[in-house]
Amino acid sequence: MGTIISEGSVQGRIAALRILMHAKAIDACIVPTGDPHMSEYISDHYKSREFITGFTGSAGTAIITADEAGLWTDSRYFLQAADELKGSGVNLFKAGLEDTMKMPDFLAQKVPSGGTVSVDGRLISNAWADKLRKDPAFAKAGLKLRTDLDLVNEIWAQRPDIEFNPVFEYPLQYAGSSRVEKLAQIRKDIAVAGADVLVVSMLDETAWLFNLRGSDIVCNPVFFSFALVSANQARLYAEASALPPELVKALQEDGVELCPYGDFFKDLTNVVQMAGVTGSKAKVMLDRQISSERILQLLPESLEIIDRESPVMHRKAVKNPVEMEGVRSAHLKDGVAMCKFLYWLKTNVGKIDITEISAAEKLHEFRAQQDLFRGDSFEAIVGYGPHAAIVHYEATPKTDVPLEPAGMVLIDSGGQYLDGTTDITRTIVLGPVSEREKQLFTAVLRGHIDLARARFPKGLSGANLDYLAHEPLWQLGLDYRHSTGHGVGHYLNVHEDPNEIYWDDTDLFPAMPPFEEGMLSSDEPGYYEDGQFGIRHESLLLCLESEKTEYRQFMEFEEVTLAPFDLEGIVPEQMQPDEIAYLNQYHQKVFEQVGPHLNDEERAWLREATKEI
Repeated sequence: MGTIISEGSVQGRIAALRILMHAKAIDACIVPTGDPHMSEYISDHYKSREFITGFTGSAGTAIITADEAGLWTDSRYFLQAADELKGSGVNLFKAGLEDTMKMPDFLAQKVPSGGTVSVDGRLISNAWADKLRKDPAFAKAGLKLRTDLDLVNEIWAQRPDIEFNPVFEYPLQYAGSSRVEKLAQIRKDIAVAGADVLVVSMLDETAWLFNLRGSDIVCNPVFFSFALVSANQARLYAEASALPPELVKALQEDGVELCPYGDFFKDLTNVVQMAGVTGSKAKVMLDRQISSERILQLLPESLEIIDRESPVMHRKAVKNPVEMEGVRSAHLKDGVAMCKFLYWLKTNVGKIDITEISAAEKLHEFRAQQDLFRGDSFEAIVGYGPHAAIVHYEATPKTDVPLEPAGMVLIDSGGQYLDGTTDITRTIVLGPVSEREKQLFTAVLRGHIDLARARFPKGLSGANLDYLAHEPLWQLGLDYRHSTGHGVGHYLNVHEDPNEIYWDDTDLFPAMPPFEEGMLSSDEPGYYEDGQFGIRHESLLLCLESEKTEYRQFMEFEEVTLAPFDLEGIVPEQMQPDEIAYLNQYHQKVFEQVGPHLNDEERAWLREATKEI
């Protein structure tokens, strides 16, 4: 069936999809958020879920049946989704809440027994597909999962093309290790695992492994690519026209064969030949959590699959000494930009016109003045008043509001620098706030500090430490529903696995590794009251080895983000003495490192903003 519609209304798109589903004997169509690389942020070409539902958030899954439509998303987007789905006919299901029906149960109830459910196998992981197939409700209903169709594509007349932007060499002075050295490390990991070939499908993994960067995903310096690595071969699947001839030559000299991006899935059927194994069974290593269902479908059945965390993911997460120094350098520049911005905002609110959007633009302007700046690491979140209660709020011309000398504004932003990636949130007091707001501002800050100053035995993970960030709110009978922290790449994705900080170690974060020296993680507890206000305090923490005693090696964090927390929101009497001592020491560090890079007026403001309490 050919093209049915172009854009039109959400109702019209869903109606067109249902006609197509009926023609192909499909009882339900799952439309996930994703691309063939399991990316968090995706290009316009793969925004199928947004196209079919109108919901613009970065996470969510839609299910369309013959007479119902639903969207499942997490707590970050409850308010945004409720607003964007109004009048669409798509019902919101708040994932993670006890009384919310889970997707397999919905399918079991809404799809006829023995019916067929379709999902594009390129856009889901093999682990996700297997979990659905084995779900008791799904299996009991006798439902069949079909993964070879892209139904949305057939009704999306003006679907954007995949864009292949220029790819460039990431200089060794920032990478700290050559691609030849990285390939040698990964080949050792492959051999230790007893594998013959490694499948690499995540965009930040190929970028890191080959010391290349691009711009195919907004705010993420990656490019569309796959890779296959064996003992004697390394194939990079990318758009050749995106790489200059001298870079292609450099790759060849380093033993990397450049193959057409579109040949990857075809070559999976011949991967045994690449393995170079004769007379025995070839073993392919991949991670089912991040490898698409399509990859597993195309690999020959004769292969033995070694399913484990990608060694590239782990090595990428542990920054080398050059990268660690780059982290500090990038955060100093970012701290200068942030402090200039905070001074500008504090001294101008109520005097000149400032809105959520113009504030974000001004912050970008200050970052753009810094050396090695290459763009934002994500689209800045500037939420004033009630908008701050929307965890991933995005201001639009329709929702943009002026900032006034009253209440608080939450600003979550970051920068991409050649020597590192930053991510910072500060909740800023613009004028009078209530005692309750101050109490909660202080409680959230205490959680941030308690995690940042943690000292712990080597071997603990984010699941072990997360209680530190929650405990001050738990004492008040309150909490937040998002994770406390995520890994951060090195001039790469602002969100990277595997070093998450989250106590509920279940479906969302199935395997958290222990912290190691060089891991860079965010520390961002928060508190949100719908329709009222939101508070979040975020800095990045660099994990370091601390003292080694007769008991074991201890670890600690270095708070590398350099910007003050707003003293106007803090109630010192509600903090512990050691928390106050940490805050004062941190603020002294901010002033000493950032102050010399500011003008006289900015430096005088920063001195006051970082005074001891």
